[in-house]
Amino acid sequence: MSRALTPSQEWWTAEEIAAAGLPDLPASKRGLNLLADRQNWRADPAHARRRDGRGGGWEYSWQLLPERARRRLLTEASVAVAAPVPAKMGRDEAWAWYEKLPQSVKAKAEARLKIISTVEAVEQISLQGRHLAIITVSRTSSIGARTIWSWFEMIAGVRLDDRLPYLAPRNRAQADRARAKECDPDFFDVLKSMYLRFTGPTFADCYRDALKIARAKGWSVLPERTMRRHLDKAVSKLTQVLTREGVEALKRLYPPQVRDKTAMSAMEAVNADFHKFDVFVRWPAPFGQNVPGIITRPQMVCFQDIYSGRILAWRVDQTPNSTAVQLCAGDMIETYGIPKHVLFDNGREFAAKFLTGGASTRFRFKIKEDDPQGIFNKLGCEIHWATPYHGQAKPIERAFRDMCSSIAKDVRFDGAYTGNTPLAKPEDYGSKAIDLEYFLKVLGERIAEHNARQNRRSAVAFGRSFVDAFDESYAVAPIRKATEAQRRMWLMGAEDLKADKNSGAVWFQGNEFWGAWMHEIADQRVIARFDPADFRAGLHIYSHDEAYLGHAPIRQAVGFFDADEARVHARALKDFVKAEKQMASAHKKLSAAELGGMMDVVAPVEVAAPESKVVKPVFGKGKGLIAASRPAPAFSEEQVKAGQAAIVADLAARRTATIATSDKSDDARELFREALQLERTLEAGGRITKDQQRWLTAYQAHPAYAAERMLWEMQGDTIFG
Repeated sequence: MSRALTPSQEWWTAEEIAAAGLPDLPASKRGLNLLADRQNWRADPAHARRRDGRGGGWEYSWQLLPERARRRLLTEASVAVAAPVPAKMGRDEAWAWYEKLPQSVKAKAEARLKIISTVEAVEQISLQGRHLAIITVSRTSSIGARTIWSWFEMIAGVRLDDRLPYLAPRNRAQADRARAKECDPDFFDVLKSMYLRFTGPTFADCYRDALKIARAKGWSVLPERTMRRHLDKAVSKLTQVLTREGVEALKRLYPPQVRDKTAMSAMEAVNADFHKFDVFVRWPAPFGQNVPGIITRPQMVCFQDIYSGRILAWRVDQTPNSTAVQLCAGDMIETYGIPKHVLFDNGREFAAKFLTGGASTRFRFKIKEDDPQGIFNKLGCEIHWATPYHGQAKPIERAFRDMCSSIAKDVRFDGAYTGNTPLAKPEDYGSKAIDLEYFLKVLGERIAEHNARQNRRSAVAFGRSFVDAFDESYAVAPIRKATEAQRRMWLMGAEDLKADKNSGAVWFQGNEFWGAWMHEIADQRVIARFDPADFRAGLHIYSHDEAYLGHAPIRQAVGFFDADEARVHARALKDFVKAEKQMASAHKKLSAAELGGMMDVVAPVEVAAPESKVVKPVFGKGKGLIAASRPAPAFSEEQVKAGQAAIVADLAARRTATIATSDKSDDARELFREALQLERTLEAGGRITKDQQRWLTAYQAHPAYAAERMLWEMQGDTIFG
């Protein structure tokens, strides 16, 4: 005969009933006591009793509760009976299940085990049996005797050392209850597809759109919050990040690789990169130009010792470029020596041929068999390339993070700080620009302080400064120093050139370099090495097998003398030509062939024969066939002479105007100023002389006028100084 279904807890205190949240019952202990008094629950001795233990009070049978509350308790009891019980688990399975429980649940199991142990100890001491022992412990622990009995039932037949997992709350071992309603799988697929997109839509928007489709298709759905729990359970966080934020975001969730630097030594390996400061700096005006210097954010290239973290050398420029890298590398090698390994960013400024040409893993620019070896390869350095757009691959990025705060936000730069993003601009944005000389002074102080700061927490520094860690290792490490021949290589750029077939001269950056000995290399390809900061010092010529041939002094200085200026000029010229081509394309909307076709369909215009206005006179008596019928002259001899004199005077005036124009051409800007003044006089209704009008008309047709006019329209009268 089957046992009638009863709740797992049959007797309840007023506080327990209020906390259970059962339907049709008050949610407070006071309300429950008022309900019990009103319905006279305590008058029924079969369903109400005094509570044992500390505090006393009353306990009520579950049968006194309203019908809906009793139904709730019976429903929960039926699910609990059908659910698997931890006691039925095997020993290994029970401990594996217990290990996954949160600490709060494990604490409850430990408390229950302690009560069980206390009951067994009292039972052995009092010799009164387990029933009296449970009552005694129940009174001292404020735990119901029936509850303690249920705990003993949970560990029946279990070994003493395996009791703990079986005493954990059983609701943790229950299987998920079957839901009364499930959503249509097609609806869930649509919702996931809408949510897992790179655009990153909100779940609420995706749910509303999927709901519209479900209603049109007749699919069953669940509430929004329920579907969000379903999605989080079915789709892992990593998958959500990958499908909504991309591969790079997913990579950030993977723990970075930790590399050990303690086995290295100073100058064994260095790394370099550019950093753009969040500070406005005013650069000095170009030499010989009376214009204000440009204001921009400076770029700094640094070489850092990987072992100690010390900044070894640094240079500042307007843009990232290979010249700054080369000069900074020269500073490092001159002061500390030649490193064994060099870790570079994969940027174009580091992959330049005269820096890293010949490197086996160099994947920038076109690779040629006759490319000259870069200076780092010639110095015996092993070049490594960091993963692009991966700051964790370069230790120097950690130093740059410190500089973003300690340098860019220096109190001496207040007003010049730009903010690290366009959305983080300070209130005084753009109110000040720091002179380059002062910026370099503060930058040098801050980098020295960065190197000498104590209490560094790296495994190498171990509470010391970067300088201390570097100096200790540098004193005992084998350091390679550069020879004079090597200095000539790393202080100079390298360029593959071809000598003139007749004289042997070479041209570089618009300058001619030639020496008397260079006839020997006529029509040969050579390698020219030079000082990027001063072309006037000449070129050192090498053969392709790196044999030093000689020095070629500069012969014609028609270009720029500085590599930076030459690079800026070349870039400006390229942009200028590109802009003009785009403007020409915008105006020339029809091709020559299209225009020719349009002309072909136009009917030819009848052109009348010209009528002669001037007749050549025939002088002398009896000459010509019509001399006898010649009409009388229209002008007297005096009038003819006067006309000839006027023509001669006009030719003299034109010659004078031409000479004046050629004299004025010495100063194109002043010439345009005079033309502009004449134009303004005419626009104001004034009068000018015929000579001025004639000169103005001739000058306006000159290309120099068009060039000055374009410049004046862009900058106004400021071009006159």
